[in-house]
Amino acid sequence: MRTKVTLVLIFLNVALFFFIFKFERNWRTEAASLEARRRVLGQEAANIRSLEINRTVGGTVSLVRNRDNWFLTKPLDWPANPHAVSSVLHDLQLLEHETSFRVADLAKTNQSLADYGLDQPRITVAFGSGDNAAGAGVPPPPTLLRIGDLTKDGKRLYILSPDGERVHVVGRALIDSLSFPLEQLRADTLLTIPVFEARSLGVQTANPEPDRSGAATGVRTRIRRDGARWAFETPIIARASKTAVDLAINNLNALQPLSFSPPPPAAAPSLAPELRITIEGNNRHETLFLGERIPPAAGQPATTPPTIEYYAQLEGRNALFTVAVPVNLVDSLRNAQETLREKRILDFDPRSVTAITLASPLQSGATLTLQRLDSAPGAAPEAAAPWQIIDRGDGAQAPRPWPADRAAVQRLLERLTLLSAENFKSDAPSRADLEDWGFNRPEREVRLTLSSSPTPTVLSLGTDARRNVYARVGTSTDPGSSIYTVNLDLGREFPITALAWRDRNLREPLPTGARFTSFKLTDLETKQVLLETAFGPTGEPTTPASDPKALTDLLAQWRALRARSILQAGFTERVAVAGDERPWRYQIEAGVALPGGAGGEMTSNLSLLLTERLSGTEQYAGARDLDLIFAIEQPLLDALWSLTSRDLIPPGAPAAKP
Repeated sequence: MRTKVTLVLIFLNVALFFFIFKFERNWRTEAASLEARRRVLGQEAANIRSLEINRTVGGTVSLVRNRDNWFLTKPLDWPANPHAVSSVLHDLQLLEHETSFRVADLAKTNQSLADYGLDQPRITVAFGSGDNAAGAGVPPPPTLLRIGDLTKDGKRLYILSPDGERVHVVGRALIDSLSFPLEQLRADTLLTIPVFEARSLGVQTANPEPDRSGAATGVRTRIRRDGARWAFETPIIARASKTAVDLAINNLNALQPLSFSPPPPAAAPSLAPELRITIEGNNRHETLFLGERIPPAAGQPATTPPTIEYYAQLEGRNALFTVAVPVNLVDSLRNAQETLREKRILDFDPRSVTAITLASPLQSGATLTLQRLDSAPGAAPEAAAPWQIIDRGDGAQAPRPWPADRAAVQRLLERLTLLSAENFKSDAPSRADLEDWGFNRPEREVRLTLSSSPTPTVLSLGTDARRNVYARVGTSTDPGSSIYTVNLDLGREFPITALAWRDRNLREPLPTGARFTSFKLTDLETKQVLLETAFGPTGEPTTPASDPKALTDLLAQWRALRARSILQAGFTERVAVAGDERPWRYQIEAGVALPGGAGGEMTSNLSLLLTERLSGTEQYAGARDLDLIFAIEQPLLDALWSLTSRDLIPPGAPAAKP
C-alpha cells in the first residue's frame, strides 16, 4: 500500500515539474516578449554616454557624460543639472508606446510621414552608447530618434523608430522633458565640493583692494585640513578658525551664476583674476576665477551694496558669466590670514595640564607654580583632581607647598582656553617692536606643562606705554613670532601670590559623628559674654540663644569653615581696617567632641577672632591654629550679625578698605 502511494506522489511531482517547465516558461517568455515589443528603445539606451537634442524652438543642446557627471558642451561649456538629465534619460530608457504601425503601410491609406510631423521633426534626439563596437575600439554610431507632432487630443505624440520602419504613439512626458529650457539643464552651482570633503582652501589675490590701500596685493594663502582642524600653510604657519573656514566654504558653495555671455571684459577672468579661489577635495579640485568688477548701474544709490558683481570663469571651462559675491565674503577671502585665522591663542586640552607656572620677570622674577596632584584613591573618574601651590617667592626661600583652590585653577584654565586675540599685531616683529610691546621683560609669563607634550607651552604677556596688553605663544627655546593684542587685567587675572590661589576650605569638614559640646561668643572690647551655652547629647543648647536659627547656622558654617578670600598668611594680634591697625573685636570659642575608638570620644577646642562688621558683605576673621587672616563668607557673616547687636552698619554699606 505504501509503495503505491509513493509511486503516485512521484508521478504527480514529475507531472508538476513538466507543467512548470513547458507552460510556465512559455508564459514568462511571452510576457517578456510583450514588454520588449512595447519598449521603443532596446539595449542601445541602457548606457547612454552622450546626448544631443536638436529643437526647432530652443536651439541645440549637447551633453556628455564624464565618469558619473554630466556636462553641457553646447551652447555653452558648463556642468549639467543632474536632476534634469536624469529625467531625460529615464524617459528615454523607459519609453513605451501605446500603439505602433509600420511606415510601409502608410501608403495604403494615402498617408506619409509628413502627416505625423516626422518628415521635418520638431525635435531630434541623437544619443551614443558607451559600448564599443566589437573588437573595433570605436564607439557605435549614435542612435537617432525623431519626434513629430502631438495627437489631436494633445496627450500623445508620434515618434519614428531609430531604424525608420515604425511610427510609435507614446505619452507626451518625453517631449516635456526634452523641452527643458537651458536654465533648467545647466547646474546653478559653481563650486560643488562640500565642507566635509574639502581638504584645502587656496586664495590668491592679483590686484590690491582699493579700500585697503593695496594691503592685500599679490597674497597667496593656502589653508589645509589637519584632522578635525584647519591650519595655514602660506603665507604664515598658524592655526585657522574651523568655524570661519567652514563658513567661507559654505558661502562659496552657495554662489550661483547670474548671467551668461555678458559683454566681454578687457581681459578674461582666467587670465587676469582679481581673486583665484581653489577648493581641493577627494581626488578632485575646483577653481573659480573672479575677474573685473562690473560697475553698478546708472542711478544706483551711492550706499555700499551687500554684494559685488564680477566677471567670472571656472577652471577648465570657457564659459564667461557673471556672479554676485557678498561683500563680507570678498573681504574675508582677500584678508584670509586675518579673518580666517584662529583667534583663540592657546590650543591645549585642560585635562592634560599637569602644572601651571606664573612668573613676572618684571617683578624680580617672582614665580608661583600650580601643580596637579593624583586623585585620591577611590575617587570617581570624573572627579576634579586636587592642586597644590608651590610658592618660590623671590627665590631666597625654599618652595612652600599649599593646597590650591580647585575652582580658581579651573577658572584660570578656562580663561586660558578662551583667551582670544582682539587683533593680529604682527607675524614678523622687529627688535624695536618687541621692546615697545614689553617682551624684553614681559609683565607675565604663563608656562603650561602638558602630559601630552614634553615641551611646555609658554604664553608671554607684555605691555606698552599705554598699558595695552600683547601676547605671544611659543616654548622656552622658541618664544614665537606672532604678536596679538588681548584684553586682560594682568594683576587681577594672573596674580602671583599664593593667597590668591590658596584653597578656601580652611579646615577639613568635621566628621558626621562630631558634635558641639559648648559655645561662647565674647565682645573683646567690652569684655562682655554675648552668648555662652553648652549642648546636650542631641545637640540642643542648654541656654537658649536670642536667635536660635542664627546659632544653628553659625555652627553649620563652622563644621566646614571656608574663606571668601584670604587676606594674610600669618596671624597677628592686630588687623588693618580702614587704614588703621585695630585689635580684634569678637572671639568665638567652641568645644567639639569627636568620635574615637571603642565608642569613646575625643574633645577639641576651636577658636576664631573677628573684626566688627565692616559692610553688608565684609567682615574679617583670624585663626591662630591656621596662622591666617581671611574674609568670612556671607552665611557666617549674617549669622554673626544676628548674634551681635552692637554692629549698626546697615547691610549694603560700602566696605572699609583693609
